[in-house]
Amino acid sequence: MNEIAKSVVGPASPKSSNLGLLLLRVGIGLIFVRFGYSKLVGGPESWAQLGGMIGNLGIHFWPTFWGLCAGIAEFVGGISLVLGLFVRKFVVFMAIVMLVAVIYHAKNGDQWTVLSYPLAMLFVFLALMLLGSGRYSLDAIIYGKLK
Repeated sequence: MNEIAKSVVGPASPKSSNLGLLLLRVGIGLIFVRFGYSKLVGGPESWAQLGGMIGNLGIHFWPTFWGLCAGIAEFVGGISLVLGLFVRKFVVFMAIVMLVAVIYHAKNGDQWTVLSYPLAMLFVFLALMLLGSGRYSLDAIIYGKLK
């Protein structure tokens, strides 16, 4: 049985764990590049509407700025995930965006199907904060953590 097949039925090997991180990072990263891009090109009106969600945390100033920050966090954070570059730093901002979305949807009484996506992504980003980008990343090349 090959190494990857063994990891499916038994404990994961370092190689399959790193491949799993690569798959997770690239897949989620591409999704967030698309989400972030659509928010960025939406312009100031879109940013203000998006930034208004942070009002659920008692922050009612500069909604346009906060909306732009959310779009940048998703777009640049998505690129960071795809490349595996500064992953732990960017997922902090992406987790904050997802936390704001979770609170917004929960306070609005939205259905679970709406609330569950940002909640799931929040957990993904929290896990990536702990795990890092893995061996197959620019972080590993730059910081010399290849083994």
